Amino acid sequence: MGVRTVLGDPPVSAVLRLACIDADAPPLFNASPDGIHRTGYEPAAADLVASVMGREVEWVITGWDNMIPMVQRGEVDAVWCGQGMIPERIALVDFTQPYAIFNETTLVRTGDPANSPTTMNGYKVGAIAGSANLKVAQSIVGAEIVEFTGPSVFEDMIDALRTGAVDAFVDDDVVMIPLAEKDPDFVVAFTAETRNPWGVGVQKGNSELLGELNSALDTVIADGRLAKVWNDWMPNLSFPLGR
Repeated sequence: MGVRTVLGDPPVSAVLRLACIDADAPPLFNASPDGIHRTGYEPAAADLVASVMGREVEWVITGWDNMIPMVQRGEVDAVWCGQGMIPERIALVDFTQPYAIFNETTLVRTGDPANSPTTMNGYKVGAIAGSANLKVAQSIVGAEIVEFTGPSVFEDMIDALRTGAVDAFVDDDVVMIPLAEKDPDFVVAFTAETRNPWGVGVQKGNSELLGELNSALDTVIADGRLAKVWNDWMPNLSFPLGR
């Protein structure tokens, strides 16, 4: 909510209902203070795109495993929340062009000598079930994979690593590197240069909405507004689109 109309964009005429989780994973997104308002790169990018479409964002907070099913059932217009465009998801929803591209990082506890996939034989490695991160975890030879589900998967993986329930976990570099920088309990073991594209997922066959979203993304990539939002939230990462 709280979209500010940009000069030249159409007035708000409809709501764009977007599924998301509520988690504290800056700079992607911060925990919502009230279950309505959200901040971070993804919410800011969604607000920007919606403003070009003449819509206002309404966030529908749910569990990670329920976001795509909500889109499929028509309970929301789309999912805009950490959706790497892997084949398993492409089979379930139609995706826009990317609004972000990220790599994937593995964290371990401070003092752990692991620094590559080849140094983690026998490790318990966590990742979100059905995610692109899980594929990275599964590529670690000899690792025991622990799949996480539920409404608070990111926080659950942090807690599991801190308590020793897992020896490492994999998630996106955009949230993992800042986490390691601010939390003395964790260090980066390695980052996989996967260049995983993220998109907005809409119901299969909803070509009208898909076209609107892609057109708006074309506009804000071409005029530099999406790059500005990116740089506002992630100044240490190079904007990867429109090149």
